Amino acid sequence: MMDAIKTTCPYCGVGCGVLVTATPTGELNVKGDPEHPANFGRLCSKGAALAETLSLEGRLLAPEIDGQVVAMDTALDHVAREFIRLRDSYGTDSIAFYVSGQLLTEDYYLANKLMKGFIGSANIDTNSRLCMSSAVAGHKRAFGSDSVPGCYDDLERAKLITLAGSNTAWCHPVLYQRIVAAKKQNPDLMVVVIDPRRTATCDIADLHLPIKPGTDQTLFNGLLNFCEQSGERNHLYVSNFTEGVEEALKHARQSAGSIAAVAELCQLDHDLVERFYKLFARSERAVTLFSQGINQWSSGTDRVNAIINCHLLTGRIGRPGMGPFSITGQPNAMGGREVGGLANQLAAHMAIENPEHRALTQAFWQSPYIIESEGLKAVEMFEAIHAGKIKALWVMATNPAVSLPDATRVREALQKCELVVVSDCVRQTDTTQYADVLLPALTWGERSGSVTNSERCVSRQRAFLPTPGEAKPDWWMIAEVARRMGHAAQFNYASVHEIFSEHARLSGYENNGSRDFDISGLSELTAQEYEGLPPTQWPVTPQNMIGTARLFADGKFFTPSGKARFITTATWQAATPITSDYPLVLNTGRVRDHWHTMTRTGKAARLSQHIAEPFIELHPDDATRFGIQDKHLVEVSSTWGRAVVRAVISDAQQVGSVFIPIHWNNQFSASACVDELVNPAADPFSGQPEFKHTPVRIVPYAASWYGFILSRRKLGMQAFDYWTLVQDKSVWRYEIAAESLPAQWSVLVKAGLCQDENSEEWIEYSDKAQRRYRAACLREGKLEACIFTDASPDIIERDWLSQLFSDESLSQPQRNALLAGSLPGAVHDHGPIICSCYAIGLTTIQEAITSQGLTTVDAIGQALRAGTNCGSCKPELNRIIKEITE
Repeated sequence: MMDAIKTTCPYCGVGCGVLVTATPTGELNVKGDPEHPANFGRLCSKGAALAETLSLEGRLLAPEIDGQVVAMDTALDHVAREFIRLRDSYGTDSIAFYVSGQLLTEDYYLANKLMKGFIGSANIDTNSRLCMSSAVAGHKRAFGSDSVPGCYDDLERAKLITLAGSNTAWCHPVLYQRIVAAKKQNPDLMVVVIDPRRTATCDIADLHLPIKPGTDQTLFNGLLNFCEQSGERNHLYVSNFTEGVEEALKHARQSAGSIAAVAELCQLDHDLVERFYKLFARSERAVTLFSQGINQWSSGTDRVNAIINCHLLTGRIGRPGMGPFSITGQPNAMGGREVGGLANQLAAHMAIENPEHRALTQAFWQSPYIIESEGLKAVEMFEAIHAGKIKALWVMATNPAVSLPDATRVREALQKCELVVVSDCVRQTDTTQYADVLLPALTWGERSGSVTNSERCVSRQRAFLPTPGEAKPDWWMIAEVARRMGHAAQFNYASVHEIFSEHARLSGYENNGSRDFDISGLSELTAQEYEGLPPTQWPVTPQNMIGTARLFADGKFFTPSGKARFITTATWQAATPITSDYPLVLNTGRVRDHWHTMTRTGKAARLSQHIAEPFIELHPDDATRFGIQDKHLVEVSSTWGRAVVRAVISDAQQVGSVFIPIHWNNQFSASACVDELVNPAADPFSGQPEFKHTPVRIVPYAASWYGFILSRRKLGMQAFDYWTLVQDKSVWRYEIAAESLPAQWSVLVKAGLCQDENSEEWIEYSDKAQRRYRAACLREGKLEACIFTDASPDIIERDWLSQLFSDESLSQPQRNALLAGSLPGAVHDHGPIICSCYAIGLTTIQEAITSQGLTTVDAIGQALRAGTNCGSCKPELNRIIKEITE
């Protein structure tokens, strides 16, 4: 048995500590680290299932050039040679890197160093551009630095927590559970949720403001004005530590001068706005937690500054229990910001536009180049690739063919690009299909390095698995390419520790308190000390080795004047307004149990049980208006693209708005990549795209029939117009549909479901009038695959059928039940999964509530264990109780 390995979760920006242990049989167990300050032992459903995602199935384990496996040296030589050729032929800006918040800090550091100091271009950007770059720009405008002022401990110390544009319960579940626990400990703690949708996070809300999409800054400008009019200005703080207040107040009065005006513009009840404003004004210890619902707009930076303005006016920043707090989406988005992984950054929070910073960075790196102006941000970068201006692209640990807006155009750009290099741990993604060169990368559990979470806490990721195949750390591959380009002396690293030490030294190089990011106190760690480095919040200097929980307690900022700046924010207008042709507003986001493009979570069966298919959530009035039926398929289109998804009709959604999750792509569904729909408009300051507002139209999808397939092996789905792949317990599940009926069902599906007709048995049933077909393939009596179709999507439940695959041989009654579509007496259907940790289904929960008289979430936990592990399902358990008992 191995000793417990302390590492960090590879999912969201909360940065939870994880303990990995092995049983005597070698099975790995994952649980929360009770000593890590981010989570104190808690994990969400995704983190709790990490051990189920570690198989080598689908992994990229050897280098390839043009689809042919080659030696690693051959692949790296080719990349370096082509980079040199293209740079010499077309200039330094003909090469670009597109990197990721999934990289470790050390990987990120070397990618940025190679690009900005040795290739000589600032054309390196990151998928973090898509989630938190508006927060970066807002911080820099207000504070003069990309500084998150507070820490998670402030959530327990606050009297008011405002959650703006954040479905925290699903997207940052461990922070949500910390808030839930804080509310139990302190009943005086008030929680306000600002979100157009009524999400799971509203379960703990004392006040929910279902704001009109896009009007957040109007709401916060109104709050700024209200605090001023109510005498809540902290005159001592504002006069000594800030500048620009009068201009910001002037604009706030003009754009949001009264509660009545704000209520009308935001389409909120007057009473709701007034209650929120009074709560904020009277709560000294107020934290405003914000995320993608604030950032992902063409005016995202202004929204961030509208929030910060309110905290500056009241002096609620830099002290316990208060402050604006950006929570990031990825495990190392913050680390990427630290090293300069964005196209408009230099390194170590130094500015490209500052000649002193450029000079000292070049001197420190001893580099032949140093960039003098910012490079192309993500959307601009792929436009330049499409236009032929960028000839070579290295994509690291991300999937831009799925995650960037106007994804069809992104795929066209990748197809046209002369050289596409992709380093990834997964062989088949929507992006790898465009790669000329594939480089196999290590992933979580195999690699070692550091990450930084949303509260500036640097934590270690540590390896506990052997290196598979020819996979290598990203930093090693970057360094090898640099060496082959002639920079061996400056990229001569033997370990990740050496890179971290250099990164830490640069952060303190000629700093002397002039820059916020400083971890020079860690620069002299020995390899052993680095290996044992505990979670530490920066700044960490030789004078302060324990780290820093909060910034700006002394009122000193990093602007030229040393004062924080109020920012006058413009009135928002949609980059692309709705029209009669595209009358609905599309909002995109995450679901509870999946992550990004599902390359990891898609491997854990239990994480696909809660929400198995891509869907569109819409209000009942819109469903009636456009002829949409619940559970039926919907065709969604915009100026940029098309998707087909399942309808979920819910009054949690606003009239006129729809929601589609971001996760599904061509590896998991026929036509559900939502970013093919999303408009590419971006914020002029941050470059962050407007994922929260795309005009779309919806029509019923003309499905002639609906169905599903269960199979022990993966199948090709070319025969069906619509399909979605779900990893289910012991089988693969496909939800299917098509616009026309096949002439002969058995001809269409038998060859696909059976491998050897001579050794397999085929049983079937057909009712053409009902468009109903049922068939199964058995081998020696054991169920291998089955298909069910019907005119309606309300076919039989899948759970009991999947249980039949565990039987060694199906009895005749079971075969009859299978073709009849009726539940065998010995099998119980649990219903759709609600609690992923313990696989507790909706039917089981409903039966327990009814039969045992359960009236609280805690009672359900005692009876069924649901909600007792990660807690992510608690809001839904509450909802189910209310539906049955009220």
